[in-house]
Amino acid sequence: MDPIDSTLAALDWVPSPMVRPLNRLEITTWRELLEHYPRRHEDRAEFSRFPTSSSEKPICVRGVVDKVTSRYFSGRNIVEATLDEGEGVALSGRLVCRWFNQHYVQKLLAAGQTLVVFGRPKESRGRIYFDHPEFEIVEEEDENLIHLNRITPVYPLTEGLRQRPLRTLIYLAIQKLNEIEDQPILPGYVASFQEAISQIHFPATWARWQRARKTLALAELVGIQIVVEHRRRNVAGQPGHSHSSSGKAVEKFLKHLPFEPTSAQKRTIEEIRTDLAAGRPMARLLHGDVGAGKTVVATAAMLEVAEAGFQSALMAPTQVLAEQHYQTLKTWLEPMGIRMALRTGPRKEEAFLALQGEAEIVVATHALLYESDPLPRLGLVVIDEQHKFGVLQRGRLLQRKPVPDLLVMTATPIPRTLAMTLYGDLDVSTLDEKPVNRKPVITGVRSSRKLPEAAKFLEERLQANRQAYIVYPVIEESDSLSVKAATTEFNRWSELLKPATCGLLHGRLAPEERESVMRSFRQGDIRVLIATTVIEVGVDVPNATVMLIENAERFGLAQLHQLRGRIGRGNHQSYCILMTDTKDPLALAKLSVLEKTNDGFEIAEADLRFRGPGDLLGTAQSGLPPLRVADLLQDADLLDEARGIARTILDRDPSLQTAANQRFLRIVIASTKGGTSLAS
Repeated sequence: MDPIDSTLAALDWVPSPMVRPLNRLEITTWRELLEHYPRRHEDRAEFSRFPTSSSEKPICVRGVVDKVTSRYFSGRNIVEATLDEGEGVALSGRLVCRWFNQHYVQKLLAAGQTLVVFGRPKESRGRIYFDHPEFEIVEEEDENLIHLNRITPVYPLTEGLRQRPLRTLIYLAIQKLNEIEDQPILPGYVASFQEAISQIHFPATWARWQRARKTLALAELVGIQIVVEHRRRNVAGQPGHSHSSSGKAVEKFLKHLPFEPTSAQKRTIEEIRTDLAAGRPMARLLHGDVGAGKTVVATAAMLEVAEAGFQSALMAPTQVLAEQHYQTLKTWLEPMGIRMALRTGPRKEEAFLALQGEAEIVVATHALLYESDPLPRLGLVVIDEQHKFGVLQRGRLLQRKPVPDLLVMTATPIPRTLAMTLYGDLDVSTLDEKPVNRKPVITGVRSSRKLPEAAKFLEERLQANRQAYIVYPVIEESDSLSVKAATTEFNRWSELLKPATCGLLHGRLAPEERESVMRSFRQGDIRVLIATTVIEVGVDVPNATVMLIENAERFGLAQLHQLRGRIGRGNHQSYCILMTDTKDPLALAKLSVLEKTNDGFEIAEADLRFRGPGDLLGTAQSGLPPLRVADLLQDADLLDEARGIARTILDRDPSLQTAANQRFLRIVIASTKGGTSLAS
């Protein structure tokens, strides 16, 4: 075992009282302690002067506590510490640090202490305040090498763990690391693991910190690209089957559509047709904006396979979406004589078993993956909303011989860097056009105080014979969540919007109930659908032109764009109303993105900026190493380099057996939490 994989409890230089709080941060080994990277650095070699005005930019200052007071105002306890900039400085050289309802702070502070304070200055009535600043008490001068007079790291903490002891421990962990034989961080690369780790925590200069960050980021990206490239080669090496045809069925299908396919759809259909004709298994990702017409492209692919004499399976993550696809395909393909079947969870359409060996297209949920041999002539699998399936479920398809062609689809446009990371083992087709008759959805963010006005607007749309969605984040009310719920609000809306009929749709309804509600909504018998995110994808009712989303701040940016995509699917102008009472600037900034644009590609980039790649990667689902340093926006230029290095490593050592490569993989892959091994 590599020494740095030793547990903290086994290391005599780790104070035992620190082990439990470190474990709460998921730090259990020496390596994980070294990989607990700073969330920021402060330049404590030269402190800023005390500010004289407000600023949105946080600053770091040093001062001496003059006095500490505690008082109550408007029901809140306020602890105040007045800091003096130094001897001989006028009164303007003072600032007041304030903490609200944090009684413990008063016990930590005393007059005469020297503090390092980090926060945003705010001017009020001639005084400068720092509200809830981070602070650190300057203690023994012999520790200044670690805490002061340098570029100093600041770490994420947890209860029972303070900044200075943690910083001291990580400094010691690096000293111990330097006693171990130095090793390259990447096989064939000069930069060492010791050097990179040392400078990412305690950089001698900002330039050396930047080099260390780039080195570790590259190592992380190489680790991911090795996993992705390994998957690609695994698929490419499997036996496949050509599913080529004359193309007449597709030509007939496109000719009889009630609209002209976009040039992007035509281009993508040809890309897929070329893949289907090849003797190797197709592995392709189809992504594009909401309403760009992915179902048309997928249908063309399934018709191609049917004409070649094989079966296709279209799998959706929810029963509602599977049933929606089934109804759409029946409308399009039954006149062409295409035999179809529907399979959803424990419920089987009566004809399913009889048609199982005969159906040319089967629409199902992912339960179909777990049946022993559901389709004897399976040639193509189409997975809709790929991010809801996961790599391991997708990997089950490789167990079939020959391996079926695979088309995965997502209605969430994917930035290039994320596509290379999450779906680098797939070829990518992009639908970057929408039908020409689509009008952009007009979106507005409104306070809950405006709900009566929003309800009146909704009534006007209903009187114009349109339909509407009202969406809630939860099904039922909860003591732990102060949000509105679909079931409790259903009765209120039913009364408010009379005589219009309201329907209720959520994931706990029985399959037959969900199907009945959706059928009534599609037929117009239900005018307003009160729902949860079960309608997030696939539901297509062109007459629905209004969506009102309560507690909009509870949803992600991409999720809101998906929900909004349920309207604006016909020729009528559509409207989306985002109701919120949040005062959180970040949440309001996210909602404002939706007010400004309907472009899913812009929204995807914004979502990546707001959420960071960690949330979007979903490493536990994807089986990829986590990103602790790399940033898919900031480090886009490193991705191509990382892919080249990964391919070189696999070319030289396909089974990854050499000692150098094993050590490298331990550095960047073994730390994966909740993910899967490379072998997966």
